[in-house]
Amino acid sequence: MSKKRELKKAIEECSQEIEMLELKRMRSQSALLDAILEKEEPLEVDREYYRVYSALIRQEREKLFALREELAKLD
Repeated sequence: MSKKRELKKAIEECSQEIEMLELKRMRSQSALLDAILEKEEPLEVDREYYRVYSALIRQEREKLFALREELAKLD
């Protein structure tokens, strides 16, 4: 039973981490979009932030998927 509880807690923490990373990525996404709309070249730092946060989100989603699969096996 405690294994299920641990997995559920890890899933919740992972979901919260994804939400936080998505909020941070949204800031750089807004800067990129603004530059495009203004017909300017986006700053490299904004591009890099977007790439980094996207990679981190991808990793967390893979972790979340693995945790959910592990929980499903216990049911």
